[in-house]
Amino acid sequence: MKFIFADSLDYVDPGYDFLRERNAEGRRPYWDDHYPHEALGYAPYQGMLVSRAIVGGGAASGISGKYTEAQAMRFRRVGAREFLRLSDPRFASLDIFGDCGAFSYHNEEVPPYTPEDTAEFYDDGRFTHGCSSDHIIFDFIDGLSGMSGGTPENVRRFDITQANAEAFLTVTKHMSNRFCPLGVIQGWSPASMAEAARRLVAMGYDYLALGGTVPLKAPQIMACVTAIRDAIPSTTRLHVLGFAKADNISDFIGKGITSFDTTSPLIRAFKDAKSNYYLPGTGGALSYYTAIRVPQAIENPKLMNLAKRGVLHQEDLQQMEADALSSLRRYDRGAADLEETVETVLAYAVPATIGDLVQNLPGTRQIADLRARYERTLMDRPWTRCNCPICRETSIEVMLFRASNRNKRRGIHNLYVYSNHLKTLKEKSAHALQ
Repeated sequence: MKFIFADSLDYVDPGYDFLRERNAEGRRPYWDDHYPHEALGYAPYQGMLVSRAIVGGGAASGISGKYTEAQAMRFRRVGAREFLRLSDPRFASLDIFGDCGAFSYHNEEVPPYTPEDTAEFYDDGRFTHGCSSDHIIFDFIDGLSGMSGGTPENVRRFDITQANAEAFLTVTKHMSNRFCPLGVIQGWSPASMAEAARRLVAMGYDYLALGGTVPLKAPQIMACVTAIRDAIPSTTRLHVLGFAKADNISDFIGKGITSFDTTSPLIRAFKDAKSNYYLPGTGGALSYYTAIRVPQAIENPKLMNLAKRGVLHQEDLQQMEADALSSLRRYDRGAADLEETVETVLAYAVPATIGDLVQNLPGTRQIADLRARYERTLMDRPWTRCNCPICRETSIEVMLFRASNRNKRRGIHNLYVYSNHLKTLKEKSAHALQ
């Protein structure tokens, strides 16, 4: 089961100065920055996925994308591998998947990308794998049989996805030696997804991609995978698109999944409320730590609101910010004790996260919970127990929830831990089968 990392321009400035909070002098965004495989010195994944919606579909599609116009033009000119800096022979074996990013146009009547221009996008970008253009179905009802239970809109989107897949396979036949086409499965139940998979195989697909899994719970995804595998030949490969339950991957090993893509380990570094930093745990599980929030005083909305209300002056906020950073760095060096550090950090983190002063919220459960999580993070010092280049080079800075260069470094660290975790699970599974 291959782990494919879904990229969204996730790179960091290798020369970033954490003490002065500055990028490297003369730094050129993208050109001088490092993708995870550059920051770590190896790829913590077996491939990367680029969504067409991230690149941008041009004016006709109405999808602006995340790439700048210059980046999108270069991507199309040099291809995905060179753009992602995977041209080094070390990365020659890595797959490059593409999809259309159906969530970005879920409100549209029909997908903005045709099968023909989708195939052209993958071919021009020199992808190794490309998914047909689908129309996402959000409804999910378990316990149905066949094609029952679907609303007229569900059925309409199902039919669009199937028709696009059939046309996509036709237009890619002469490109088959350049990239592998995947037919995308959409449905509103495990049974309808199984029927979608059966039809795609009948069309001639030997690699399918299960879409619409992001809002589903792990047991629901498992039900879909089980139903699909029962409906298609064992030789048909299956990819799971946007597998948001990446931490549950151990349950899916040996269930007939060839590959899956996710960005979960990286984005949880700065989008999860509690589980921001990964470490190997006990019993084959992962352990999670909360990153310590020390936002920039002049940019945090809650702090700026306190300043506008006159609760704190801007100068006070900046001093509290400096005190929190100083206390954490001294703790890292062994020059400050745990209690002193936690109190200094909370004095700044509470108004930044809750929007009021610690002294105005006595006995608040939110503060007690935050205190307990910060105490655990600082007491266990997890950044000292990791040998990845990120933790070795940045020390406690990797634990600070503070702007992109720290947050994405923590995400890259998570990819390192997750990659090793997945490797361990695969080895255990293989050993159990012997």
